[in-house]
Amino acid sequence: MSESTDTGLWSQKPWWCQPWSIILTGLVVVVGSWVLMHRIWITGSAALAVASWWFLFLLIAPIAYRNQSR
Repeated sequence: MSESTDTGLWSQKPWWCQPWSIILTGLVVVVGSWVLMHRIWITGSAALAVASWWFLFLLIAPIAYRNQSR
């Protein structure tokens, strides 16, 4: 994985679409769902949705961007 192409992708994105903000938002959603509702099925569903979101934006998008650049 080339660091320069990943940096290029993230340098084109606004602050709210950076890896740190995506991870932080996902953690807030999962922890917040537990703190507010104390329901494992709700928190589990939120965690599954967040994991899918992370997979898409933190793994698939950089790979697609790198492949597009070739």
